[in-house]
Amino acid sequence: MKVARSAVLATLVFAAVTAFGQTAIPSVLLDGWVQRSMKTFDVPGIGLAIVKDGKVVVAKGYGVRKLGESTPVDENTMFGIGSNTKAFTTAALSMLVDEGRISWDDRVYQRLPGFQMYDPYVSHEMTIRDLLTHRSGMGLGEGDLLFWPHTTYTRADIIEKLRYMKPASSFRSHYAYDNLLYMTAGQIIPAVTGTSWDDFVRERIFVPLGMNHTNVNTADFKPGDDFSYPHSKVDGKLQVIPFESLDTVGPAGAINSSAADMAQWMLLQLNRGKLLDGTGRLFSNAQSREMWSPQTILPISDPPPPLAALKPNFADYGLGWGLRDYHGRKLVGHTGGVAGFVSRVMLVPEENLGVVILTNTEEDGAFDSILFHVLDYYFHVPESHWIGDFKAAEDLEDQNAAKVEQQQEKERNKDSHPSLPLEKYAGTYKDGWYGTVTIRMESGHLMLSFDHTPNMIGDLEHWQYDTFRTHWRVHTIADAFVTFCLKPDGSIDRFTMIPVSPLADFSFDYQDLEFHPDSAPQKPSSAGQ
Repeated sequence: MKVARSAVLATLVFAAVTAFGQTAIPSVLLDGWVQRSMKTFDVPGIGLAIVKDGKVVVAKGYGVRKLGESTPVDENTMFGIGSNTKAFTTAALSMLVDEGRISWDDRVYQRLPGFQMYDPYVSHEMTIRDLLTHRSGMGLGEGDLLFWPHTTYTRADIIEKLRYMKPASSFRSHYAYDNLLYMTAGQIIPAVTGTSWDDFVRERIFVPLGMNHTNVNTADFKPGDDFSYPHSKVDGKLQVIPFESLDTVGPAGAINSSAADMAQWMLLQLNRGKLLDGTGRLFSNAQSREMWSPQTILPISDPPPPLAALKPNFADYGLGWGLRDYHGRKLVGHTGGVAGFVSRVMLVPEENLGVVILTNTEEDGAFDSILFHVLDYYFHVPESHWIGDFKAAEDLEDQNAAKVEQQQEKERNKDSHPSLPLEKYAGTYKDGWYGTVTIRMESGHLMLSFDHTPNMIGDLEHWQYDTFRTHWRVHTIADAFVTFCLKPDGSIDRFTMIPVSPLADFSFDYQDLEFHPDSAPQKPSSAGQ
């Protein structure tokens, strides 16, 4: 006998209610959302966990760990969680606040002797709280090329270079997401405790929560471990790419974790720092409130038309968490992205609900479309077509980016020539904060290499006038325009860079660089004056 789909669903819902006390989504719904999203956005593997009312109601994997292989993702498969690491860093610092060893409003230079920003006033006034709230005055992603792609610089090197980074706005006046200051905040931990950030989060967070499938460095992966591989579209085709080491900027984005382990993290957060077994706390209720309280107001812009329903009434940044509303509930969450992985953690405190979605490719629409299906289910609101809506928004963004590049090509003067013979552009150049790059002749054309970033080697194609376009030999690095400016005597004064595509990740902060011939006298920075 044929049974109506509604009757099947009713049976499944009843079974879920009986088993989980009205907390589980029927598998036919959840699996359907995930599988459609994976197919739509071309995602090889996903780890997903849902916690509700103090219990893990879902922790499972979908798809495969590595394209072309059959090993499945399970609840313990590790993915890079990127900037979802930031909440671990603020939790670690909150423990030190609880212990009276630091205060959120301690001045940074008092905890990190020698700390300086470009502006002496900012150097003196910046607090630990300021490090965590994206309002320093630095530009979006400024300085990220010191660690991305992987460089030879250390954490100490990067902190020393902050003093050479020119602000994009005045102190505490604008929101601009950054990574370097989160890494700097993490370095307060060894300065105060003598224990590295890496060891502190392992010992004080991972171990108490039983997060046995979590680490802070891809170098910790061993053959046979349960981990996913990173994937990205290279020249339009999805493929496996190398792991990107983020140990240099660890406190801002280096953690790798699994759905099952992140479920324990969400349970801790929703329980306001208290361990569910009643054996103690990692941080106090007061610090939980502080981390989830607005610190920086975020600008609210109109979403792309397919996602208009997602426009919030408020948006703020707390301490390691983004804050906004959806259908009358406060959402506490964050996204994370590293080469080949993107992820989403979302908490709904008043519903005692948490969702984590980990993916092994760079498709935000995949995790967000699943997330809002899950939220709609628990909020008892009419189902929307989120998968199609996010795909439409992504397609629109791609179309707009293509138009920009088409316009660039249309306006290009292909008949123009460089002002100088190519060999005259060769030489060593230096930027105030990045350091040195080398341009040399190779097989009749120019080649650019970033001296402290082994993978940043690119061929320079003449674009127009004194502007060239990079073609990086590692194709996951975003191409850039390189423009030379000449002195009146015809010698090179400097060159600057900007991304070619508007879709380039903000961590390729080419626009913040200004390279001068290394032999030329450098204009002194105002830092510390």
